[in-house]
Amino acid sequence: MLSWILQGGLLVLVVLGCVAYGVQVRKGLGVTGLSREMPWGLYISQFTFLVGIGASAVTVLLPYYVHRQKTFARALVLGEVVAVIALCQALLCIMVDLGKPARLLNILLYPAPSSLMFWDCLTLGGYLTLSVVAVSLKKFARGGSPARWVRGLALATIPWAIGIHVVTALLYAGLAARPAWMTAVLAPRFLATAFASGPALLILLAAVLARRKVFDIGREAIERLSTIMTYAAMASLLLALLEAFTALYSGIPAAGEHLEYLFLGLEGHVGLVAFTYGGWLLLLLALVVLLVPSLRRRRGLAYAATAAVLLSVLVEKGLCLVTSGFVPSPLGYVRDYRPSLIELGIVVGIYAGGALVFLGACRWLFTPSMSSIHALNPSPSTAREPGMARVAQMET
Repeated sequence: MLSWILQGGLLVLVVLGCVAYGVQVRKGLGVTGLSREMPWGLYISQFTFLVGIGASAVTVLLPYYVHRQKTFARALVLGEVVAVIALCQALLCIMVDLGKPARLLNILLYPAPSSLMFWDCLTLGGYLTLSVVAVSLKKFARGGSPARWVRGLALATIPWAIGIHVVTALLYAGLAARPAWMTAVLAPRFLATAFASGPALLILLAAVLARRKVFDIGREAIERLSTIMTYAAMASLLLALLEAFTALYSGIPAAGEHLEYLFLGLEGHVGLVAFTYGGWLLLLLALVVLLVPSLRRRRGLAYAATAAVLLSVLVEKGLCLVTSGFVPSPLGYVRDYRPSLIELGIVVGIYAGGALVFLGACRWLFTPSMSSIHALNPSPSTAREPGMARVAQMET
């Protein structure tokens, strides 16, 4: 009963998002909070965040297929499903940001290899295709499936996963008029936040699925994902501090104005100050919990810290990054950005649609009658006894 209520609520949000998008299509982008000084807003920021979630699938692909860590066997499909859904949501964010969906075809009809946008779409499309094929192969695989095909496809996916977020970072860093983004550490920061937020989301989803007795990736896999998330969050924090030192110590006004806008407020514009401090406070508290063994062993507290890491990255990349990059404008103007109800409705609808697809994917992949995926990726406890894979699935 609870499941049907949840799906009904998500469907209502999807319908409201479609209605909001219909209003935007009819009246144009004037119904959003975007302006000439702030041409990118909530749509592009969510695109950046979701691309990081999609790229994070490499945190389970790399250990399993390259380093032969069988612990991640049952986490593979979950990571790939999340990656596919996140990338589809990211492409939807781009589509709604363009105003008219047909404009997306211009990239295909008039390819420009000198444009980073062209390469970004190419890497996103390639990685999405590889991920969909990989999930389909695992779903329909039987006992005699060609494992080399699956492994070869996964190995080809790894550089694509890293490339999609690197190219996305270069889109920002290549804008010379935006000092907030024109830094060499932006791409490493993007990867670090992706490898923090992606495993965090996988851990939370795995915990919910295990609690609902749908699918269990194993406690050891969760612990290792938590370790990856912790060190990636620490790397992100270090890179942010290094970038802040370079911007502030140089004494160049344009290099530090975006930091002043985020942490102090620039010319009285303090709209993002509370979000900035809140995001960093969440990250610091989460790192304290994750790095202290006595606190990390408390499962509920560890899950709360994991959610805090995910939320902190969402605040940084999904709100502060894009907005601060446009402040001040090249002409020196400072204008706050507040997303309209239309923007919020569309974004909420996109996330609700992704949640619905995830629920459907879980039912499609993890139902007891569809145990071929476990035959291909058995858990460590059943790897030596192939006949026990279905039994273990029925028990969970």
